[in-house]
Amino acid sequence: MVLPSVHKVFSEDETGILAGKFSTIIKPGDVIVLNGNLGSGKTFFIKKLLKSFNVDSASSPTFALVNEYSGDLKFYHFDFYRIEQVREIYDIGFDEYMEDDKAVKFIEWGELFPSVLPKRRTEIQITLDKDFNREFSFKKYE
Repeated sequence: MVLPSVHKVFSEDETGILAGKFSTIIKPGDVIVLNGNLGSGKTFFIKKLLKSFNVDSASSPTFALVNEYSGDLKFYHFDFYRIEQVREIYDIGFDEYMEDDKAVKFIEWGELFPSVLPKRRTEIQITLDKDFNREFSFKKYE
């Protein structure tokens, strides 16, 4: 997969295939930010992607704020949706998680707190159309 790129998907199966393709370019230390409306498929995409790394137990960290998974790689999965103040992000040890260059970090709802996002990251914008098809826009920031 080459970035930047845009992909339209019309089913959950196609979303899984896209997640599998994206998984081939992920490496330890990467930060991947997923943005999109509620129900657009951010967590579903991450779950499908993690299957490529032998992680079968992924779930939304909406209430926990962060989940940790181990498979072929180590992953941290953040969800900023319920966070009200940036201080809450730092209270969970966000800086320490970001310093772990052996882990891949996923951040859902990163657009809510852009000031905490690292300069080097990949952002995925998921747009849902009126027919519930999804468009995934991938962009890398260096």
